[in-house]
Parts: sequence; structure tokens; C-alpha cells
Amino acid sequence: MALYESDHTKFMREMLAKHPEWLEDQRRGRAIFWDRKVDLSEQKSYREASETHRSYPYDVNFEQQ
Repeated sequence: MALYESDHTKFMREMLAKHPEWLEDQRRGRAIFWDRKVDLSEQKSYREASETHRSYPYDVNFEQQ
């Protein structure tokens, strides 16, 4: 029994077979956002520095105390 493969997956397999240089571009693009070490202390400081959200920010008469 054959497994289902979407049209998009088939298209991408064909294009990558025709253009193998795209694989390196794909790896570099992925490394920009995904393949990075996460600094937990930096992430914590960002969370602590951010302001809390107002319950209803569009109410001009609402005064946050």
C-alpha cells in the first residue's frame, strides 16, 4: 500500500531534484530562525521588562491604576 504524498510535497521533491543548490539555501534560511541556542536568562528578562496588557485597550475612559 502506497502512502499518500501531497501535490506540494511532490512538487518540492521535483524542484529540489532539479535544483540541488536550493538545499544549502534552505539550510541557511532555517539556521537564521530555528537552529539557534536559546538564552533562557535573556528570554526571562524580556518577559519581566514587558508591560502588562490592559484589559480593554480601546476604552478611552479606562484608567489603569
